Amino acid sequence: MRWTLKPKPSETVIDHLKKELGIDAIVATLLAQRGIETFDQAKQFFRPQLSDLHNPFLMKDMDKAVDRIELAIANEENILVYGDYDVDGTTSVALLSSYLKSYYPNVATYIPDRYEEGYGVSYKGIDFAEDNNFSLIIALDCGVKAIEKVAYASEKNIDFIICDHHRPGKELPQAVAVLDPKREDCSYPYKELCGCGVGFKLIQALSEKRDLHLEDLILYLDLVATAIGADIVPITGENRVLAHYGLKVINSNPRVGFKAILKQVKKETLTITDVVFIIAPRINAAGRMKHGNHAVTLLTETDLNRAAEYASEIEQFNTDRRDTDKSITEEALLQITNNKEEKRNTTVVYHHNWHKGVIGIVASRLTETYYRPTLVFTKSGDKLAASARSVKGFDVYNALEGCSEYIEQFGGHKYAAGLTLHEKDFEAFKNAFEKVVSETIDPKLLQPELKVDAEINLAEITPKLYRLLKQFAPFGPGNMTPVFMTQGLKDTGWGKCVGEDKTHLRLTVQQNNSPQFVCIGFGMADKQDIACAGVPFKAAYVIDENEWQGKVSLQLRLKDIKG
Repeated sequence: MRWTLKPKPSETVIDHLKKELGIDAIVATLLAQRGIETFDQAKQFFRPQLSDLHNPFLMKDMDKAVDRIELAIANEENILVYGDYDVDGTTSVALLSSYLKSYYPNVATYIPDRYEEGYGVSYKGIDFAEDNNFSLIIALDCGVKAIEKVAYASEKNIDFIICDHHRPGKELPQAVAVLDPKREDCSYPYKELCGCGVGFKLIQALSEKRDLHLEDLILYLDLVATAIGADIVPITGENRVLAHYGLKVINSNPRVGFKAILKQVKKETLTITDVVFIIAPRINAAGRMKHGNHAVTLLTETDLNRAAEYASEIEQFNTDRRDTDKSITEEALLQITNNKEEKRNTTVVYHHNWHKGVIGIVASRLTETYYRPTLVFTKSGDKLAASARSVKGFDVYNALEGCSEYIEQFGGHKYAAGLTLHEKDFEAFKNAFEKVVSETIDPKLLQPELKVDAEINLAEITPKLYRLLKQFAPFGPGNMTPVFMTQGLKDTGWGKCVGEDKTHLRLTVQQNNSPQFVCIGFGMADKQDIACAGVPFKAAYVIDENEWQGKVSLQLRLKDIKG
């Protein structure tokens, strides 16, 4: 792993923050690294307010979207809320449909079948709308590239409103409104909303027209926070405000569906990380293993007993998902070694029988072994479908654009994308992708990077520092948990490998005559020789709390060790 120490901000800014906020140099450095240089910016960071949210009508086409929905309600039209089958899509559909149903009955939901229809707006979904007399479709977390589909709907006198956050193509669909902060002609101040975030801006705009207050919408923010965490969007700006209040809802008064999922969880306060690893995989599992409708049903259920039944079904989907992705990952790793492709700059693997619902997870798992842009393909109807995952700093979307002659369709972001192609083009695409990546990637990006916020001494780690660090939450892209580095560490003789299979490393370290700290390194048993050789070493870590037999103490969660 290559360690990169973040540049130290200017002493003038650090001194100003220390004086204005009454904080030490460590905390001032962390704030300055996050672009916080004044008292007011720090106040906004540490005390997010709903009033910090932007006016939703700053988003291009928001007025058109609101007018069309109000017209539909006035004319008693049927409205179909349509969304993708992942966490961002299903939470978006749950959010908008439950909001609209709170004052208008003619609303239904539609999630495309992952296997029959694939990602995004489908012809089958539009036919369903026509057959059931829906004259307005609101598409969430998809649709910004659905030019032909929207035209097809227009022929049937069905209007579209699109709420998306993916990168648009050169041309936009001819919808009534296209809400997407990433539109080049959209001057909305914050560009990093997830699909559910764009959906929230729509209900915020609708509420303003109905003379409701932002406080009336807080109950929907558990959904938005879950989507923010699951979709790995930056937790900065508006997303920080939405995640902050959403976590408050999850921890104090979550919707019935979340209560049912969390019944087995013994944690008092959930963080965004818990949301990502506990709630999100279960919501996702429905769309992966069965159908995204199961997730929407659970998220909009108001009866606790029924929600408990749905949650237990989804729990089973999640167990099946875990077993499936584990076995496919093993097969994919074997394919790489059998093909002698360990030294390539890309991973492109395919098997006709792999479960389409987990290929994205498998792609992420493969980057843990071979750290490079990765594509996992499976058969989907008469085509091949793939999920792409990238490495930090490399734009996989641009790389796919460079191979577009072999691709039928693709969409996504810098670090994750999906595509389909014809089986006859697979080998040509595989070679082209390797060529494009090899020609454009900086070789150092093929080595995982560990960004270190600051170098500190163990003596500087105090309960007060930890209390302040906790206030930096919610953590995520753009505001990751601070990573520190300390040199000249020695194990006090208690270092050992722990865990059932002895894969974790537990140390007790000291720096000169500093206080001693327990360190835990998950999956770091192979570093025991460096740490326990009796010679000083350096460690990168995050500061954590450990509770043991009712006693709470600070500990260091190791990220890496070097001699």
